[in-house]
Amino acid sequence: MLQIQENVSLKPFNSFGIDVRAAYFVEIFDEQDLTDLFGLELAKNQELFIIGGGSNVLFTKDYDGMIIRMCIKGISSETNGADVLVTAGAGEVWNDFVNYCVDHNFGGVENLSLIPGTVGASPIQNIGAYGVELKDVFERCRAFDISTGEFKVFTFDDCHFGYRESVFKGELKGQYIITSVTFRLKTDANVNTSYGAIEAELQERGIEAPGIADVSAAVSHIRVSKLPDPSTIGNAGSFFKNPIIEKFEFADVIARHPDVVHYPTADNKIKLAAGWLIEQCGWKGKVVGKTGTWKNQALVLVNHGGASGTDVFDFSAQIIDSVKSTFGVTLEREVNIL
Repeated sequence: MLQIQENVSLKPFNSFGIDVRAAYFVEIFDEQDLTDLFGLELAKNQELFIIGGGSNVLFTKDYDGMIIRMCIKGISSETNGADVLVTAGAGEVWNDFVNYCVDHNFGGVENLSLIPGTVGASPIQNIGAYGVELKDVFERCRAFDISTGEFKVFTFDDCHFGYRESVFKGELKGQYIITSVTFRLKTDANVNTSYGAIEAELQERGIEAPGIADVSAAVSHIRVSKLPDPSTIGNAGSFFKNPIIEKFEFADVIARHPDVVHYPTADNKIKLAAGWLIEQCGWKGKVVGKTGTWKNQALVLVNHGGASGTDVFDFSAQIIDSVKSTFGVTLEREVNIL
């Protein structure tokens, strides 16, 4: 039964562990809950924010509206030759979903192992890691239209995916709530080991012909070695996007910094490694008050205990100013700031 709570602490529901309160808080366990919720005048008159694992948000103050936490579970699959369509509820923990696929030998998401958050958030952010993005395996998603109370299916073309972008972060922001996502995976997948340290990790393990389970294990090991566990130290994973710049801008950067880490993009631009830029400016492992950057990855901002959202935000602003001053490149925050 739908239960709307008032004046709820959000500390357990955001991976930064920021202690703010929401005027209203409700958990959604099935699609009928959404229909029921938006049949109430209370929901129609509130500012809304949707969370899953709370791993991509920084609360800087109490939220004077309604937090909707998506808890819809369930995973099902339908095999058609070498393809398999796997549908997962929006509330499924992303890494649980990845493990399900690996255990069933469904290939395509193994490079996305250990990304924090839930399935429902994955198309919004077009999550990506180690040479794979959500859009590479996306088939469709089902979403609730807040204004009409109807459900709609979004295809790949509908979603307008970009780097950490989608239609749900752009023109349709705040208009739909994703309830489930369907992925097109492979039962005979060719693994992708070319990005980052995956090949080196596989060699270290003596694996010459890796399967998807091997890639998943390698990626998980690399992430654990670089990234802090939100259950022990507050963080939201990568805080900044890797900046993408035009080639003429890159020419200026590389002229002044010949060793800058960079990658070409499909649309003839250049992606810079935000973590490298931040580290070169001396921020890696730096602690300021109760916040700082992680000792093994400058791209990750952490709450060392008792930091406010404003503390973290102000610290991120210092980093942005520093990178801009040094490289002439403006970093963009990846997390939602509320």
